[in-house]
Amino acid sequence: MRHRHLSTLTLALGIAVLLDVLRVWLPSVITLFGRAAETPAELLGAFALGWFLLALAAPALVRRTGAAPVGLVAAVVLAAARLALTAQPGGPAQLWLACAGLLAGLVWLAATAASVPRPVAGLALGMAGNAVGHALLGTEDLVWRGGVLAWSLSALLVPAFLAASVAVRRERADTSAAGPSPTGAGHGTTGRRIRVPGRRAWLLCGPALLLAGQVALAPALWSAAAGTGSPAFPGLARPGSGALPGALAVLLFLAAALFRAPARVARVLWPLALLAGSVLFVTGHLVPAYLLTAAGLGGCLALTDTTGDGPAAADDAAGPGDDGRAGARRGRAAALGMLVFAVATVAYYAAYDLGYPNGWAPVATAVLVALVAATAPLRATPASSGAAAPGPVLPTTVRVTVRVTVLAGLTALAALGAALHVPPAQARATAAPAAVRVAAYNIRMGFGLDGRLDLDALARELRGADIVLLSEVDRGWWLNGGHDTLALLARRLEMPYVFAPAADPVWGDAVLSRFPARSGQTRRLTAHGAPTGAQALGVTLDLGGRELAVVATHLQPPPGRDPVEQAREVAAFAGRYAAGRPLVLGGDLNTEPADPAFAEFTRAGLVDALAPARPLRTSPADDPRTQIDHVFVSPGLTATEVRAPRTEASDHLPVTLTVTLP
Repeated sequence: MRHRHLSTLTLALGIAVLLDVLRVWLPSVITLFGRAAETPAELLGAFALGWFLLALAAPALVRRTGAAPVGLVAAVVLAAARLALTAQPGGPAQLWLACAGLLAGLVWLAATAASVPRPVAGLALGMAGNAVGHALLGTEDLVWRGGVLAWSLSALLVPAFLAASVAVRRERADTSAAGPSPTGAGHGTTGRRIRVPGRRAWLLCGPALLLAGQVALAPALWSAAAGTGSPAFPGLARPGSGALPGALAVLLFLAAALFRAPARVARVLWPLALLAGSVLFVTGHLVPAYLLTAAGLGGCLALTDTTGDGPAAADDAAGPGDDGRAGARRGRAAALGMLVFAVATVAYYAAYDLGYPNGWAPVATAVLVALVAATAPLRATPASSGAAAPGPVLPTTVRVTVRVTVLAGLTALAALGAALHVPPAQARATAAPAAVRVAAYNIRMGFGLDGRLDLDALARELRGADIVLLSEVDRGWWLNGGHDTLALLARRLEMPYVFAPAADPVWGDAVLSRFPARSGQTRRLTAHGAPTGAQALGVTLDLGGRELAVVATHLQPPPGRDPVEQAREVAAFAGRYAAGRPLVLGGDLNTEPADPAFAEFTRAGLVDALAPARPLRTSPADDPRTQIDHVFVSPGLTATEVRAPRTEASDHLPVTLTVTLP
């Protein structure tokens, strides 16, 4: 295998492994170190950024010790951490294993950058391949699944990455022993030192990983976009509507990255597409957002795949195994790019503690990528560059055939992954029941107190309910690993759902029901100084010819205050929406029975359905001290069998009750 193609394969496999570790590290920082907003945002941010700042020393280590030994040791540590996380340790062990894997992955990137001047193909294939695998697994990664499937597939991916890493090192050692390349530094037809590419592409590695995981190549976003419903019925999941756009996103990304458009057109087209996609994501237009972002991101990466990075690139020596000044510069670029990834990620999450608009984070990241790509020098032809790697060059027709085959295969697998995981179909109307079982649960994005994504534990607490009201529902938050928690939970419960965004397009509240949903409405609540957005979701259920109005919400109190204003808004919305029909309202209301916000619901004529079981403390789950999760019903409905079962599947306890209809 030609050296460059082996390096591309190794880089792609390594990126896939690193992304697996990141999907554990990101939520572990939030749920374990940050304890979901209990740790000050400044301390959480410092902890997260510290690992990326530490990795800035990696290029110096690589230059002093050599790219090959540093890269191989880092690859072994990264692989070991990835396998150890498959054991689902949870708790502090999970956090520190993920941190070790992350740091090893960052060092591995710097070492790889020192000797790979053309990383675009490897980066693109690694990101696309990981996204396709994520889709085929229904967005529930191997590290959270456990069991035979997780260990079997991990035992294929991780050894393949290590074997490729060893093969690359051997090949570079053989090439170095054979002597310098005739096209090495200081040679060429013009007598000038050869310019080699790399720094711009490596600088975009971190921002590209962020935009791919959050928007462009996020299978959870494909699923969430399929459930946006219509203006008349927002949030209703529609089976089978996400497969084609999801596959198209992978196709557009790889086609733009691997097949270059005319340079003058590409310099305008791809940056504009990327910027438009990031803006559409922030405004909640998910399908055009990820399609445009995918095409724009792939095209911008292709623009940086040049034979020189500007005037300073003349100092970059070409040749295999180069880990001198050129390698050090590429390594620094890779480390700085990952620092951009960390800063943008922390800035996006910190907004939910500090209260500033966070939509600028992905947009600013897209602006950076667009600027770096649009100002990249035009790519010279291989014949004029003199920077080709040694070894036989594959014929153009073979290279094109390989790329088309890879593109078609990954696109088909992406379509299969999206098509295999569809939301449950709406139930058919049945005879009117005399009573319904209701559950309200703040699921903390699916993560238990041990920091593990354990949707089976959540499903066990909700199984048997006819109507489920969920708070803190995550439908693809990159900060939580990019899982569609709602779709995964709905499939376990075999219940269709209606979703309403609150804090951003993929984080909010949901209603799941065994009864047909006939209509729905959502109302965004005024912040009133609260750092996180909130909404009220109304859904009308058909109970065998009788209608029941259900309202799900999650109030967000301003710092140090009771959410009185939001409670008043929700109570008024619920009254209008119910319009005289029987009503059930519930969720994490962040207020206790004696507080003014709680009184807003009773003042509106609603009945505290949990009153017979008070005190019914629901938070925190391991030591319940506060009663902040509530269910209200309209007069005439009777609540019995009220419980708050003890579980640590979330940081709240669920509340369950039987509601008898009049």
